[in-house]
Amino acid sequence: MLQITKDNFKSEVLQSDKPVLLDFWAEWCGPCRMFCPILQQFAGLHPEVKVGKINVDEEQELAMAHHIMSIPSLVLYKGGRIDKTTVGLQPLNALENWVR
Repeated sequence: MLQITKDNFKSEVLQSDKPVLLDFWAEWCGPCRMFCPILQQFAGLHPEVKVGKINVDEEQELAMAHHIMSIPSLVLYKGGRIDKTTVGLQPLNALENWVR
């Protein structure tokens, strides 16, 4: 999984040739920590989707630009644009269905 920052956001997300799943998270967030292995499993099973993590404490500008109010929050980009968003811990099968 990629660490997404304001410095690599344009190249890794906006200019990506494949869908990008972004996880907005924080180290102090229990559900975020529980979601990490699910996200890692998803990334391993779905190389056709780029998976990135954005730490909301370190990247407040990106969190504000995406109107993140709760974490974990997921944002799916397709073709450099936001396709959809969701909030909360997701089991693997729900995540796979949501990304489709």
